[in-house]
Amino acid sequence: MIELDVQNPYEFESIPKKDELQRWVEAAIQGKNSTPKLSIVLRFVNREESKTLNHAYRHKRYATNVLSFPFDEPEFTTDMADLNEALAQHLQQQHLGDIVLCEQIVQKEAREQHKTLKQHWAHLIVHGVLHLQGYDHQQAEEAELMESLEIKILQGLGFDNPYLEACPRTRN
Repeated sequence: MIELDVQNPYEFESIPKKDELQRWVEAAIQGKNSTPKLSIVLRFVNREESKTLNHAYRHKRYATNVLSFPFDEPEFTTDMADLNEALAQHLQQQHLGDIVLCEQIVQKEAREQHKTLKQHWAHLIVHGVLHLQGYDHQQAEEAELMESLEIKILQGLGFDNPYLEACPRTRN
């Protein structure tokens, strides 16, 4: 089971229910079933916060639909007490990272791409979770692998291929 910390500081009403988010996140986890406990933060933001984060971390001066921040494990000190405490905490839970989604952009894109809002949320959540696990789309081969995983995961959840030009409505 994955522990989700869902943050909705702007109180958007269009975001999916936590049980849907949980199902989508768990479907996107690749080969991490042996980890005792995983955690992910999902933060739903407005355009201003998305733009600020995108500029600070990607050096781009515009808001974007989704940003993923994989967790980097801290360097352990040589102090054995600190090392033992850090190791014990790590064994109890592994934080994969944070995913930030811009509600206004997701709504706009869903309309423009003729998708349901639920379908687009699911796609971006799956996309973000794959990024937290090291998948990327900077190179053609990486993009092909990541997109094929997204399609497979989303189809398993009852959604059509998100990369079709005019995506049909969801089946669920």
